[in-house]
Amino acid sequence: MRVRRLWVGVVCVLAMACQRIPGSDGSQTSGGGGLRETQSAAPSGYGAVFLDRGDCSGRDGDGVHEVPCTSEKAAARVLARHEGGGTDGHACPAVTDFVLHLSERRPGLDEDGDGSVPQGYACMRNLEPPHPGDPGGGGGPHTVVGDCLSSSRKGQVKETACDGSGEQRPEFEVTAAVDKRSACPPSTDLFVQLPAGKRPVGCARRV
Repeated sequence: MRVRRLWVGVVCVLAMACQRIPGSDGSQTSGGGGLRETQSAAPSGYGAVFLDRGDCSGRDGDGVHEVPCTSEKAAARVLARHEGGGTDGHACPAVTDFVLHLSERRPGLDEDGDGSVPQGYACMRNLEPPHPGDPGGGGGPHTVVGDCLSSSRKGQVKETACDGSGEQRPEFEVTAAVDKRSACPPSTDLFVQLPAGKRPVGCARRV
């Protein structure tokens, strides 16, 4: 007998990495961040754990539900699922299209009064295009080589689609990943923070 849990997905993120725009000499480093859209998800009841790795989600007027991956309502698949309070999506695979924040409906243990207790997040990949997490796609929790950026507000930029289909036109493109800023080519106009690894600095040029 499978034990069923009542879970609710709380925040759906098409994470657009926010970076600082350098000064005229292009020497200012970037900062990490994310733009989040809050979206309520109804409880599902399908499966022993709500949106476990390999499970699929669908969306209707009530929010996000877990559905069989063979269902015509299936829209995205869970690539990875992480428990705990870290919910920025940095542990997600590079091909993640969006991050779905999860919480359990337990008003007695809630600290902020909304009745939900955070339980981690799921890294999601759309079953069909578009794939905003792909290089140049305009979204996903990571900034990678091939992504484009546009001015968001004073001192910052955010990821946007390279083909111009996003809300903002692309102004910069990440052309290389290096281990330090001095290794970027002379044509670099912006330094961006990439996911932690051997080459954490992105070199971006104006487009």
